[in-house]
Order: sequence, then structure tokens, then C-alpha cells
Amino acid sequence: MERKVGTVSRGIRCPIIREGDDLAKIVVDSVLEAAESEGYALRDRDIVAMTESIVARAQGNYASVDAIAADVRAKLGGETIGVIFPILSRNRFAICLRGIARGAKKIVLMLSYPSDEVGNELVSFDQLDAAKVNPFSDVLTEEKYRQLFGSNPHPFTGVDYVKYYGDLIREEGAEVEIIFANDCRAILDYTKNVLNCDIHTRVRTKRLLYAAGAEKVCGMDDILTESIDGNGYNEKYGLLGSNKSTESAIKLFPRDCQGLVNDIQASFLEKTGKCIEVMVYGDGAFKDPVGKIWELADPVVSPAYTPGLEGTPNELKLKYLADNDYSDLSGEALKKAIEDAIRAKDGSSLVGNMASQGTTPRRLTDLIGSLCDLTSGSGDKGTPIIHIQGYFDNYTN
Repeated sequence: MERKVGTVSRGIRCPIIREGDDLAKIVVDSVLEAAESEGYALRDRDIVAMTESIVARAQGNYASVDAIAADVRAKLGGETIGVIFPILSRNRFAICLRGIARGAKKIVLMLSYPSDEVGNELVSFDQLDAAKVNPFSDVLTEEKYRQLFGSNPHPFTGVDYVKYYGDLIREEGAEVEIIFANDCRAILDYTKNVLNCDIHTRVRTKRLLYAAGAEKVCGMDDILTESIDGNGYNEKYGLLGSNKSTESAIKLFPRDCQGLVNDIQASFLEKTGKCIEVMVYGDGAFKDPVGKIWELADPVVSPAYTPGLEGTPNELKLKYLADNDYSDLSGEALKKAIEDAIRAKDGSSLVGNMASQGTTPRRLTDLIGSLCDLTSGSGDKGTPIIHIQGYFDNYTN
């Protein structure tokens, strides 16, 4: 009988991961046990993915607030530091800010507006229009911001991040001045030593700051790139991708996990005879239409994956074929014509082919990582491992 189900994404439960656990064995055993309990079999080109969180936990990749403070002090001088373009997040940034403030005498905190990099709003565009404020050129003081816009708590969390971040810095014994601007160079009127906290625009920001006369510039990816007093680190991403573990520690983005995905793939091949693609995933890459928040606060969706997940989809748009090339066909004749067109693909790129317009022009790891993130959720589902079947199928399979 013809198979009627295409892509299936399953959240797989596993034990709570602790430092030092054999994660490769846990992932393979958990997927095989789930398949046995639910009565399905693994197939070639299935995908098994695990959250970056359990990888970092197994690695023990944690660091203290004091370690952040020590590195910030060493790299930026410990006096007045401009901290620019942070995201508005208690989980992602607040604990890092505590360490940053502990490593300085004064923080000039420069917030982008109307929203941060990932879409958390401080004000709305409608409010800016009403106040005749140009976010592309105007620099606002905290006093001016309050005068024009008052308090604007986050719509989901209820947190007034301007107050929250200011209070947090003061709690760490540092003086604070808060401004609002979108040109990174505005910070240089206050200090020449800058920590830029943007994620996806960080390379350009550093370039512009140095060109404008900054003396010391570090990104979040330059802090904790090596161990401080035995703490965790990430040589490639530093603090990027970290999140809160406790009130005094962060969990960093995992490091050196290519070997892990390769080992898991090899173990599946040994145990099942199937070639399973494996990846580590963090945040998905999608935007919430209501809150306008872009989910991707990690530096990448996937820090490690097996070679079979390289590339982008190379697909034909079925509705285009049905409405154009085969508009005179229906029923079995239409089905056969579309199947023949799909089978005729020779593996060469379909970029520019009208029959592929409307297909998703994104990397496979970004698409699959988003599917994984939505499947696993971020709360108490207890499914940090995802098993996907049929992702590489098409209408002919």
C-alpha cells in the first residue's frame, strides 16, 4: 500500500542529563527504546537531534558571574565600559550583565529601540511616530525616554527592562547611565571601551566602532573564550548562546560537539544498519507574528551536524506544476506527471527555475532546527531529543 504519511517529528524522553553523562549512549538508547515502545522502525536518512542544552550540561560547560567579571575587567579595563545592543532577556542576558557590571566601575548601557535585535519591544513604532522621534538618528537619554514614553513593560513578561537592567547594574556596585540609540558609534561620546552585545550583526558593529576611534572593543563572543579559574568557556562563541543556570552561574553554548554527532551516527549504524543524520540544535529561526520576537538568540541554529544535513532544499513546487505545466491534467494523469517531474530532477540546483519558486530558501539545518525547537519546546515536556522521519521524502516516495 502507498505510504500516506510524510514528515513525522517525535519528541523523545530521556533521563535528566548531568555533567559527565555518556550522552551518545543516552541518545541512541532513548531513541531505540522509544521506537520499540511505540512500534515503529528506524529508516535510512532519519534525523536525530538533541538540544544544545543537554550537550553543554553533559560537558559541564558552566561559568560563574565572577569569571565573567574577571574576563571583562582584564579585556576592557574595569573603568567605564559601554555595553551596547543587549537583548532584553532575564534568561539570556541579565545574568551576563551582572558579571559585566561586577567587572566595571561604570556602565553606559545603550539600548537599541524601538526593539532589541530579536524583536523585544521597548516602544512601538506608533509611539515613535506620535513623539516625532527618528530611531535612525536620535539619541535619547533615560530621562527623555521616560518623558516621552513612560514605562513600557514587556507584553509577555511584564518586566520594565530599562529599570530592571539599571537596578541590576547598581546592585553590583557600578554606576549606570542609560541611553537609547541605533548607531553603535553613539557610544563613543561616552567611552572608548565598548562591549557590543549584538549577536548576528556583531562583526559589522566591531568594524564600525574601531573605524570611528574606539580603543578597546569586545563582543560577547570575546568573553570567556578560554577557561578562567577552571570555569567553562567557548573558544568560538564566548558568552553568545549562554543562558542562566543559577543566580550566580551561566550555562555556555556547547563546544567541540562535532565528534558527538559523528559518534552517535556511527552507533546507530552499528546497532541498526541505518544511516541516521544527527545534529545539535539551539533556538529555531522563526518570528512570532504577535509579539514580533525573532526566536534566534543563539549565534547559530546548529553548532554541529553530520554531512548529510549540509545544503538547502532542492524542491519543486507542486501547486506551480499543477496550475501551470499540467493545468490540463487531473486525477491519476496529473499525479503521474508530477511524479515524473520530481523523478527527473538530476540533483542540480533548481535556483532560478520557476517551478521551484515559493520553496523555502533556507539551510536544511536552520529549517530542521526550527522544527526540532518547536517540537521539544522550552519548558517541561521532557523531550530534549527529537526523532524526525520522512523529512527528505517527496511525493514519489
